[in-house]
Amino acid sequence: MKRVVITGTGIWSCLGQNLDEVRQSLFEGRSGIGTDPERKEYGYRSILTGIVPQPMLKGLLDRRLRAGMSQEAEYAFMASAQAFRNAGIDDDYLLQNEVGVIFGNDSSAKPVIETDQRMRQYKDSAMVGSGLIFQSMNSTVNMNMSTIFHLRGVNFTLSAACASGSHAIGIGYMMIQQGLQDMVLCGGAQETNYLSMASFDALSAFSVRMDEPAKASRPFDRDRDGLVPSGGAAALVLEEYDHAVKRGAHIIAEVCGYGFSSNGSGGISQPNSDASYLAMTRAMKAAGVEPDDIDYINAHATSTPQGDMFEAIALARLFEGRRALISSTKSMTGHECWMAGASEIVYCTLMLENGFVAPNINFENPDEYSAKLNIAAETRQTELRTILSNSFGFGGTNSALVIKKI
Repeated sequence: MKRVVITGTGIWSCLGQNLDEVRQSLFEGRSGIGTDPERKEYGYRSILTGIVPQPMLKGLLDRRLRAGMSQEAEYAFMASAQAFRNAGIDDDYLLQNEVGVIFGNDSSAKPVIETDQRMRQYKDSAMVGSGLIFQSMNSTVNMNMSTIFHLRGVNFTLSAACASGSHAIGIGYMMIQQGLQDMVLCGGAQETNYLSMASFDALSAFSVRMDEPAKASRPFDRDRDGLVPSGGAAALVLEEYDHAVKRGAHIIAEVCGYGFSSNGSGGISQPNSDASYLAMTRAMKAAGVEPDDIDYINAHATSTPQGDMFEAIALARLFEGRRALISSTKSMTGHECWMAGASEIVYCTLMLENGFVAPNINFENPDEYSAKLNIAAETRQTELRTILSNSFGFGGTNSALVIKKI
């Protein structure tokens, strides 16, 4: 089986719009969470959200291309352009070589609603325009990235709820491992507009700690009261090891394990500690590592009462009493949903390269389950070699990835 490495990363998130900004936010434990007045007017129970600026694409892309881009595709373009630059990949390379693209994305709500609004207003489908069809499909990110960057390899969207971005990396890893591709652009993207999260808000899953937005997301803390929605996009260039060495690429990290599972029982939104445990152990087995080899775990923990509890139970089975540090970067970002599994690998590579563990901010009082875990409530400067990252989603989909420093 071929080795798979990360040679480029890009990020557009509430923590920053480039790698340096995001690295600094992670190190300082700086929250990207705020409030959105439009959500209040629209009728949300919670108006908390990650504050992600809208990219200015005029001058970067022509109007014809921009017309077919959803919000998450715009985020993904910015992250992907960064990732290719970071990997030393230019337009000539993309035109002359086959590169694949697999992105995690599980909704595109805004253009669907806008289509309905135009139809109701004008009673004429001609008034909808041609761009909204390309914005409204779940594959909006892939179809735009493959067109803009001339990508001629594998090309599909992976929809797996909040594990979408992680599974996208896992499948890209398998494609390269099996010799089917030399290079794949992988990632995850999530829209952040107020139209995208109303049905989620209806579940009463969001924190209502609106008087202190930066303290609202509290993974593993006893006093957590729900997650904070967020989004943006993250992109990674995955590459076959010998191919990367031959072209003189800088290798950021090696992807060496992917594990997955499905709960297969319980309610559609019910977590499961056994299935989470299985995904983690499969990833570690694939990577050839044991719990004592893991230096850091980026937990899925979203700050919901049940989700954090079940993940803590699974983590304790493997890591209670061991040295691995644990934190959830969602304490700073909120829950980046379809993007999270990819963005958190980017966050992990920044920690790996710069020798620190980002803090689980707002962790003030453990509960009976998180008390068993070695949670980093403050930034820890330490050498990292092996990292495990968890992503779980509605419908019982679970993904875990192991990355290593080379």
